[in-house]
Amino acid sequence: MKIKAFKGIRPTRDKAHLVASRSYLSYSEEVLREKLLNNPYTFLHIIHPEESLGTKKLSGKEKYKKVREKYLKFLSEGVLVKDHKETLYIYRQSSDGQSFIGVIAASSVDDYLNGVIKVHEQTIASREEMFTDYLESTGFNAEPVLLTYPKTSSINEWIEIYVNRRPEYEFTTTNRVLHHLWHVDSENDVAELKMLFKGVKTAYIADGHHRSASSVLCCQRKKHTDLPEDGNAAYNYFMSFLIDDEQMRIYDYNRLMRDINGLSVKDFMMKLDECFTLQKMEAVYAPKLPAEMSMYIEGAWYSLIAKDCIYHPDHCISSLDADMLSKHILRPLLGVKDIRKDDRVDFLDGKQGLVALQDAVDSGGYRVAFALKPVSIQQLKRVADQKQTMPPKSTYIEPKLRSGLVIYSLE
Repeated sequence: MKIKAFKGIRPTRDKAHLVASRSYLSYSEEVLREKLLNNPYTFLHIIHPEESLGTKKLSGKEKYKKVREKYLKFLSEGVLVKDHKETLYIYRQSSDGQSFIGVIAASSVDDYLNGVIKVHEQTIASREEMFTDYLESTGFNAEPVLLTYPKTSSINEWIEIYVNRRPEYEFTTTNRVLHHLWHVDSENDVAELKMLFKGVKTAYIADGHHRSASSVLCCQRKKHTDLPEDGNAAYNYFMSFLIDDEQMRIYDYNRLMRDINGLSVKDFMMKLDECFTLQKMEAVYAPKLPAEMSMYIEGAWYSLIAKDCIYHPDHCISSLDADMLSKHILRPLLGVKDIRKDDRVDFLDGKQGLVALQDAVDSGGYRVAFALKPVSIQQLKRVADQKQTMPPKSTYIEPKLRSGLVIYSLE
């Protein structure tokens, strides 16, 4: 891997806890308004400039222009400042007895193109274009792409020594997550850490496929301008957070259906029986076997075990619960052609538990729920190594990173 230090733009120490925000998609409209109203420093003001300006809802390049203006305002007011030296950042996030620690760096677009950085998820061309327009208009990455690599003892030992020093940031957010950030700006230390990462042969995108793909597209667009090509230019890189694969946490990503496509429950069960062996369970049931998922409908849990005719354990995609569910239940029985666009389908991450899945159906908002097993890191790597892509929403991965904690300028 080729990583690069950069002059990060970030909040002053006293405002870090106020600026850094979760992904804007994770906030309800009510909570988002409350944050914008009561916290003048939150990065959400940059992401939603029309809210803080009191103007109409904006979209596309018109909105991106306002995002850039708000970002520059935060800089001019000293809420955000730029580091004077090329820096790598060590970041740690801790909660509920578990901790994630790794390095925030600029990762190489070339590594993405030549397969050193591998993908496991298919991106949507229209979203790539949208994110690329955003990058070109705003000129920054505000949330790192999450990359994972095989555990490397020399890197972990280096990090462990460094974190014994005083952190630049130490704060706890309202979701009870403790954040630490150390900046590595000694030329010798930067060179040593870069050399250690050169020994990493392969990294995998865990979260941020569209952000990384749009960074690549942005780079390719820049290279087609009249500007002389500069291999060290900032647009040849994108901001990433690198952690070893033993720290990664992959949770199940479960499905909820609002209806069963006009079928009676009896007819639905009969059709399921063609491809699955069904067994009614006595209580909330999490699937355990390789070919198994579970289902909740009309107040009862069922085990669904795929029959040999549809289960292909040696195939990296066909052996995944999400693929079997889509190919043999959602598409043929429930009429779901595209899981990303069908508003009858919702998703619930495994951190919320199967009782939450059951409650969602019992509330009357949904007719049936399907619980899947978490994808393992070995399965994720297998898919990426074979240049395949998982079905949408196959993984829910932690850590979830904050926007605005460190910003990478593309200029």
